[in-house]
Amino acid sequence: SSSSLGHFDCSITSSSLRRVSHCLSLSPSLCLNLQMKRKLDHGPDGRPFPSGKKHCKGNGYLSPSSLVPATPTTFGDLRLANGHSAQRRRVTSGPPPSGLQDWLHIFQTWSGPERLLALDELIDRCETSQVKHMMQVIEPQFQRDFISLLPKELALYVLTFLAPRDLLQAAQTCRYWRILAEDNLLWREKCREEGISDCASSRRRKSARPGVAVSPWKSAYIRQHRIENNWRQGDTREPMVLKGHDDHVITCLQFSGDLIVSGSDDNTLKVWSAITGKCLRTLTGHTGGVWCSQMAVATVISGSTDRTLRVWDAESGECVHTLYGHTSTVRCMHLHGNRVVSGSRDTTLRVWDVASGRCEHVLTGHVAAVRCVQYDGRRVVSGGYDYMVKVWDPETEACLHTLQGHTNRVYSLQFDGVFVVSGSLDTSIRVWDAETGGCVHTLTGHQSLTSGMELRDNILVSGNADSTVRVWDVRTGQCLHTLQGPNKHQSAVTCLQFCRGLVLSSSDDGTVKLWDLRTGAWLRDVVALQSRGSGGVVWRIRASDTRLVCAAGSRNGTEETKLLVLDFDLDDKKKETE
Repeated sequence: SSSSLGHFDCSITSSSLRRVSHCLSLSPSLCLNLQMKRKLDHGPDGRPFPSGKKHCKGNGYLSPSSLVPATPTTFGDLRLANGHSAQRRRVTSGPPPSGLQDWLHIFQTWSGPERLLALDELIDRCETSQVKHMMQVIEPQFQRDFISLLPKELALYVLTFLAPRDLLQAAQTCRYWRILAEDNLLWREKCREEGISDCASSRRRKSARPGVAVSPWKSAYIRQHRIENNWRQGDTREPMVLKGHDDHVITCLQFSGDLIVSGSDDNTLKVWSAITGKCLRTLTGHTGGVWCSQMAVATVISGSTDRTLRVWDAESGECVHTLYGHTSTVRCMHLHGNRVVSGSRDTTLRVWDVASGRCEHVLTGHVAAVRCVQYDGRRVVSGGYDYMVKVWDPETEACLHTLQGHTNRVYSLQFDGVFVVSGSLDTSIRVWDAETGGCVHTLTGHQSLTSGMELRDNILVSGNADSTVRVWDVRTGQCLHTLQGPNKHQSAVTCLQFCRGLVLSSSDDGTVKLWDLRTGAWLRDVVALQSRGSGGVVWRIRASDTRLVCAAGSRNGTEETKLLVLDFDLDDKKKETE
């Protein structure tokens, strides 16, 4: 049905036709037919005419029994084989030109290749109206629903050469093509080509036509395409606004499933529904501002200026454990499995068991506040105000490497098990080998503090107080893109995220911008606060495949403290509600 097409282009692409042509050999007569069609579509000067939708002729498809075994030798024989009279309606524009019969006699004496050459020359000298006349006479005789004539397995093989959007168009040809184009295994392969690995999350649609099953993999493809389009182009829907924390700053933000958790310097955390926008509960107990948090499913861990960590059940609001041990503000933490590693202004790191609330290890060695930490379940990496980056074995509490090279405070870290990447107030980013402790690359180009980074598949994205975002290859140390230009941020970048081959960046300028990771191109401003440029700030962002959550406010009272929730998978939900 046309409603299932979404934003798909309804014309079968030339690349798909080229793929199909490799698996089908064309007869000379069909080649000639295609040549005339090309001239008709492009006109005598070679420029294409506007394309229009061409309707299928005939009422269904030919069955194998309708084929005539004898091979026609001339076009007249072909007309007889197709059940037409040998006499067709002639053009009545006057008497035939003199010498016509002689010309035809000469034509008949030529060999097959000579006839083709003559026809090529003749077509090139015809006007568009004359080619159109030839097409009207010839085209109906060569129309064959070859897909329906093939065994189902071979027909499906031919359809594998079509792009997904062309399969959607092919499904509108006739009932049998629709049945073939809904084949679930065919769409599973198309989803695999597009990197869609699961159709379980796709909601099953009821077919508009009774008796035609809708492929779950096809539904998954259409849904993912729609979500991608919504991310890149947006829509007219306003974001859902969640107001809370009064005029305080939202210092940390977590997002898991349909739950959002915000932490603030008002000493509380709030749990929100990403679906309804309601504040489900407020987590109280800290006696100082909340500065960091982590979340896994419904378990939330928070760190505060009151020197404690707390473990919460987000669904019940219960404080499961209060973790004592640090002697100053808990400034950073990283959760992996059932363990969380916390870093403090007391210069130490602590490894905690989340289930029991017990402190298992204490890592000492920094001589100033620990500002950032990463933990992959095997190694702990920490960065501090002492300009140092340290790699730890948490089980033995041994510092394996002290990575020296920065000349100012280290504010951000990424660690993928192979590379350690550190961002500093000295404007540089350093890439280290986690096993040897050696500095592999020093990435230069930023002009100020690198406040946030994301590392995935050897691609690093860094956000800086110089208002730019840069994309790097950590293997080569090359800067692939600098995300700037006329649409760049006008103030410091506060947060960034990878999502679906896109980069999201938030800033003190009150905007969230969307960039193409592959090309570095600016796509659009996803969020633009009314008070942008006059005090409005987007402090934090968190994104899933289908949602974006932004924590926004201001430092001068020009913007209320709030969360903005944008959902890019609303079409199906809207239909379900209706």
